[in-house]
Amino acid sequence: MQHLRPLERRVVAMRDDGLSSVEIGTRINKSSGRVEQILEWTTIPRHRPPQRRSPRAIENRVLALRSVGESHEVIARRFNKSERYIRQVEGLAHYRIGIEQLRVDRTVPR
Repeated sequence: MQHLRPLERRVVAMRDDGLSSVEIGTRINKSSGRVEQILEWTTIPRHRPPQRRSPRAIENRVLALRSVGESHEVIARRFNKSERYIRQVEGLAHYRIGIEQLRVDRTVPR
């Protein structure tokens, strides 16, 4: 179960507990065919976990709006989201940028 996504780990664990594809599908709100497809994906060898280091589009947009002085409240209204969500998106964007910067710093010779 190395390098599986959370949903894949959950489906495999339920299958290992003896649940059928129909039962698993009901619990995760997917069809039994989709559950079978997810289980097939878990058999594909992966060399490393999926990586998403660069900020997503919404994260970039929130950062751009914050950099020009927009408040979380104004941005939240623009995206029809809560202020809490916008703060979370902004924090995750900063985190992703920080992780990427750490990776880049390690490749630069000293």
